[in-house]
Amino acid sequence: MDPVNLPRVLATHTPALFRAAVVEAASQLRAGEIVAVPTETVYGLAADARNPVAVAKIYAAKGRPVHNPVIVHVADGDLARACVASWPVTAERLARAFWPGPLTLVLPKAADIPELVTAGGPTVGVRWPRHPFMQALITECGFPLAAPSANAANQLSPTTAGHVQRSLGASVPLIVDAGPCAVGLESTVVDLTVEPPRILRPGMVTAAALHAVLGALSTDHLAEAAGPRRSPGQLPRHYAPRARLLVHRWTDSADLLAWLNARRLTAATTHVLAHTHLPSPEGWAGVSLVPCDPEAFARALYAELHRVDVLGVDAIVVEGVPEEAEWAAIADRLRRAAIEVG
Repeated sequence: MDPVNLPRVLATHTPALFRAAVVEAASQLRAGEIVAVPTETVYGLAADARNPVAVAKIYAAKGRPVHNPVIVHVADGDLARACVASWPVTAERLARAFWPGPLTLVLPKAADIPELVTAGGPTVGVRWPRHPFMQALITECGFPLAAPSANAANQLSPTTAGHVQRSLGASVPLIVDAGPCAVGLESTVVDLTVEPPRILRPGMVTAAALHAVLGALSTDHLAEAAGPRRSPGQLPRHYAPRARLLVHRWTDSADLLAWLNARRLTAATTHVLAHTHLPSPEGWAGVSLVPCDPEAFARALYAELHRVDVLGVDAIVVEGVPEEAEWAAIADRLRRAAIEVG
């Protein structure tokens, strides 16, 4: 990467640096620029959600297809309601239960939300993030921020400022570094314009938690609705490393090697991510142990895939995750990133 064209990176680890980063990022956003910012889920590439010229810079920097909508981020309930044309009881219940946090609500869009944000559709996804920097930044700006993940389209979502820099480079002029993301996986998205409400993208706010608040709930996030997409994260191929990613359940090293050999892959050029059946490390390009706990696994997944991907291996094999409901978001991301799930 050309050091002359490196983006500026602002630290936030002291109160003075935090405040300076808020002021500088807000100044850039008011001027119609894009800024990479931390959230509790993943790092986002932010712009003024009301400014279609600024939002277009997000799409250009990411190489994002215009039929893939972006989520609008707010810092309080009043700003959320200003972004939508209606605020039903279901939205109020979910907001009270899960905001601020990793939950996006899809509702009819307000007139001043540009069609570029919503992929030409009549709805908008709105989220109130938990991250203190995002809350301070949106409050400083006084307007909502459109902010998809700060990475090249369809590639791994970033959970550190370094991931952003490696993926986007000079395409983003300013990166705010607040350390690793606490959740590490994109938000749950719920469509409240249909009955019953439908999960469009699973996340760490689980279906069981949503059901406890809403009652009736459709969890068929794989169904394709007619018309423009209402949520990001619904493309068949998404969240992928450069290396070939495969997902498989194995019983021991011999079982795993036989499965790989049938696909003309060798241990010497394959890295393994395991949570339960850890193969012997001899002969592999690398072996990583990731926690067998959904929240810890989610925090570790993208970071570990980023780390391994820069090593230049041919393939990454991830041990298949449990089929319990609390693993649904992780299973979804792996399925969209993998060339094979077996």
